Amino acid sequence: MAEIFEALMVIFFGISWPVSIVKSWKSGTAKGKSLVFLCFILIGYLFGMISKIIAGKITYVLVFYVLNFIMVSIDLCLYFRNTKLDRQREKTPAGDS
Repeated sequence: MAEIFEALMVIFFGISWPVSIVKSWKSGTAKGKSLVFLCFILIGYLFGMISKIIAGKITYVLVFYVLNFIMVSIDLCLYFRNTKLDRQREKTPAGDS
């Protein structure tokens, strides 16, 4: 029963990542994003996966940790892409397109 609740926790945490990824892609800006937050979340999922492996409790729940880790990694890559785009926009004079 505990495993079901853990899976639900990870699934509900994970629901927000596709939304965040789409928003990051469409907005093309890193404004409003926190690098530290993304890194902490990524590390948290990594520790969750390591915990499952060390405890020998490799079940379907691990799949959700991996999926969330991948989605946060994508959002982190978009953060760096968008930071680069932000810098390019700052270098371009206001009248140029």
